[in-house]
Amino acid sequence: MEKTLIFGHKKPDTDSVTASIALSYLKNTLGDQTIPTILGNPNNETKYVLDYFKVKQPKYLNDVKLQIRDINYLKNYYMDETNSIYEGLKYMNENEIGTLPIVNDENKLVGIVSLKDISKAQFENENTILNTSYKNIIDTINAEEILKFDDEIKGELLIASYRSTTFIENININENTILMVGDRHSIIEYAIKNNVKMIILTGNAQIKEEHLEMAKKNKINVVRTQNNTLKTSRKIELANYLKELTLTDDVVTFNENGYVNDFVDIANKRKFSNYPIINDKNICLGMLRFSDINDKKRKKVILVDHNEASQSVDGLEEADIVGIVDHHKIGTIGTTLPINFRNMPVGSTNTIIYMLFKENNIEIPSHIAGLMLSGIISDTLLFKSPTTTEIDKEIVKDLAKIANVDYEKFGMDMLKAGASLKGKTKEEILYSDFKNFTIDGKKVGVGQVVTLNIDEIEKEKDEYIKLINNVAENNDYHIVALFATDIIKNGSYIYYNDNAKEVLDNCFDVDEFKQGCYLDGIVSRKKQMIPNIMDAIENK
Repeated sequence: MEKTLIFGHKKPDTDSVTASIALSYLKNTLGDQTIPTILGNPNNETKYVLDYFKVKQPKYLNDVKLQIRDINYLKNYYMDETNSIYEGLKYMNENEIGTLPIVNDENKLVGIVSLKDISKAQFENENTILNTSYKNIIDTINAEEILKFDDEIKGELLIASYRSTTFIENININENTILMVGDRHSIIEYAIKNNVKMIILTGNAQIKEEHLEMAKKNKINVVRTQNNTLKTSRKIELANYLKELTLTDDVVTFNENGYVNDFVDIANKRKFSNYPIINDKNICLGMLRFSDINDKKRKKVILVDHNEASQSVDGLEEADIVGIVDHHKIGTIGTTLPINFRNMPVGSTNTIIYMLFKENNIEIPSHIAGLMLSGIISDTLLFKSPTTTEIDKEIVKDLAKIANVDYEKFGMDMLKAGASLKGKTKEEILYSDFKNFTIDGKKVGVGQVVTLNIDEIEKEKDEYIKLINNVAENNDYHIVALFATDIIKNGSYIYYNDNAKEVLDNCFDVDEFKQGCYLDGIVSRKKQMIPNIMDAIENK
């Protein structure tokens, strides 16, 4: 059963990452099958938390677009190249498919065979060479084993249709001859003396005991079929290995991890009906029919700490959202069916998840408690953010007891770990916690970074402003702003694109609005920064 994916927003912060892990633990304890994932690299603060509580970083999730693996294609539909053409035909007929992937002994794809290829070979082939196995011959012509000395049978197929004397006098045979013959004992004796590769007795012909002893001595393979010579001759070429017909040119394959949309685009151009499916090691997994693309299983996802499509995973429209847990305003995401949607005006997503644990009477393990209190402390800036509620504070106290930590000391250490800008590029700082919004049809991007030393940014202010202007211009942003939040002073410094000054000047109560000005008490993007920007844009 495919596991439900749980993830937070792009540019993941501590609340979104820890909420994914905590909710996944809760869901799995209740009997669901989920896995926490992450949409980007965690920041330093989050890494500190995961290391502190010895929790593995969630698996990175690139997108939730429909993949080939999500389609109910014909899995394990292929055949080994040493099987007979006859077996391939039967297999194709049983599955009602006119194309068959061919693999080697390592299951690696070597080519394909189609009914058209087989028909063409039967109609046009003048080659009388048979290259197959003893077993394939037995199975194809429904024969019985008389004498067997070789597993592999290769030679020129010859039918004894002449009179015995004519045949013996005029037809040269040798160790590379595969002779098809009825009850013509003199020809059988002639073949044995010339050490042919194999004798195929047709029409249930009997072999004399003396000839059988001669054949045994000369190590000649002998089989017998009840079919007459005509019927046997029609079928015997189907005993050949499939590899004798396998086409390796112009074979269009698809990786199981490839996207369905890409498959449709290519398939519409190539116009084939069937396509082999492989993995990264060229191992054949089966066959995908173009008609199979409607039989697909969409990925199931649960969103935490966001409900804006622009902040979520790529390809979200191709997945089924089955739940949302968030503490932000209701965004742009819609669903076709009712879902579990838990949204509350609290300081952190983890606050809500704590309530879900209590509602379901599930005990919170120490490491999960540590992660959850970290998420709450991070989003409330250790209760200094105006988004903080009394509920957040009480829950942190309870979680701190379970995790056995001093939440004030731990919280300050955690925030300090995340506040360091050492070794980060300006792009990394701008995008470390960057979220997109659409306000009154205008594209707005707001980054927030926590720092204890504004001089690290201020001394290179011009370079930051240049970067912000470039991002705005190249990506059609109406506003791009970076808020550098000082958790000690309980305020933020703002940097923005030049064209946004007129709008932003009406957002905040300062004597002189300019690049790098200090906004006292402004620390919450959700409750202060974005609402102020929304009001300014909508009322302009």
